[in-house]
Amino acid sequence: MAEHVIKLPDVGEGVAEAELVEWHVKVGDLVREDMLLAAVMTDKATVEIPSPVHGEITWLGAEIGDVVAVGSPLIRLKVEGEAAEEPSAAEAPKAVEEPKPEPAARAVDATEAKPAATATAPAARAPKPALANNRNHFPARPQFAAPRAEGEKPLASPAVRLRATEAGIDLRQVAGTGPAGRIVHEDIDAFLARGPQAPTGAPGLIRNLAVEDIKVVGLRRRIAEKMAVAKSRIPHITYVEEIDVTALEELRAALNKQKRADQPKLTLLPFLMRAMVKAIVDQPNVNAIFDDEAGVVHQYGGVHIGIATQTPGGLMVPVVRHAEARDVWDSAAELARLSDAARTGTATREELSGSTITITSLGAMGGVVTTPVINHPEVAIVGVNKIMMRPVWDGTQFIPRKMMNLSSSFDHRVVDGWDAAVFIQRIKALLETPALIFVEG
Repeated sequence: MAEHVIKLPDVGEGVAEAELVEWHVKVGDLVREDMLLAAVMTDKATVEIPSPVHGEITWLGAEIGDVVAVGSPLIRLKVEGEAAEEPSAAEAPKAVEEPKPEPAARAVDATEAKPAATATAPAARAPKPALANNRNHFPARPQFAAPRAEGEKPLASPAVRLRATEAGIDLRQVAGTGPAGRIVHEDIDAFLARGPQAPTGAPGLIRNLAVEDIKVVGLRRRIAEKMAVAKSRIPHITYVEEIDVTALEELRAALNKQKRADQPKLTLLPFLMRAMVKAIVDQPNVNAIFDDEAGVVHQYGGVHIGIATQTPGGLMVPVVRHAEARDVWDSAAELARLSDAARTGTATREELSGSTITITSLGAMGGVVTTPVINHPEVAIVGVNKIMMRPVWDGTQFIPRKMMNLSSSFDHRVVDGWDAAVFIQRIKALLETPALIFVEG
């Protein structure tokens, strides 16, 4: 028998480390050649690590969420025959394009990379048991003077009192099982596991003291890091304006009623995309990427609109490229295709990067006002709130109108408040008179 070591392979050009996001095996498992062992995530893709040999797992070199350097030992196996060598470069892992919220390759600063895990990472450990509100964990004990009367001092040592104070426990509610009803540490344990007695008149109601530790890994970790970078680096200014979309909704309904079978159903977003394209002509500074390390703003001619999309795995931003060259029907078709790819996990890296400005919308749950976080390193994001029927004063009377707010954020280092307002006001004018969207020039 010999030992075979599997190291984290080169998972992509320029990638020095990857985050372990999933183990498919554990110590003691027997594996076959090409059997999937683990999955790691880089800033660009999720990569599956297969076994190059038959053998038995004897050691796992990282835990879920650890960042491992390329070339570091990841798995050790016991195999038949002489000492095994490292898998060759030809035995490349199978990469699965990972849906991720990064809009551009420069979105993550190299100086912010996590330190790599070392080869001395601990072997696989049993998962920590979740804390549970288990009434049967401790044996039943006799009850002594609990609850106690107002002013009656429970008997307990200073250590027990300190522990109760730190846990927020009223010792008058704790049954003491020590001599003369003294409260001991076991009584605190039992109280925490059992919870307090239900108040009179509320049978069955108890405090839930369970705590579940959920490690932030994978896509959720990438989202957390990106949001932290955006909020720490970008001084946001949020501008909110209400828009009368009554005429737009009437037009949208009429177009949907007359659309061909091969045409997609129009939502509000394709109209907003076309309005943004026209508004960017007069305010090109909002269609940009700010390289704050180099102190350079890259202002783009092409409008590549990221669409923040909620998926089962988290928030992703597929990109409708060159929106300036698409009409509402083409924009709707591409939007539907990309959203479906993001939700099913089939979107490619190219489809999830390269945006120059982003739209975020919660649809019918969009609320009245939001404060969207800019998709770093972009400088603007347009937030769509829900459409509501409101009474609007027309000068002589209140009339019902379909109203919607746009809550949009801008990087105040690049976009002045005046420019932000001009940009949104131009969008407002186009959406309130939707025929202008279709006028060229």
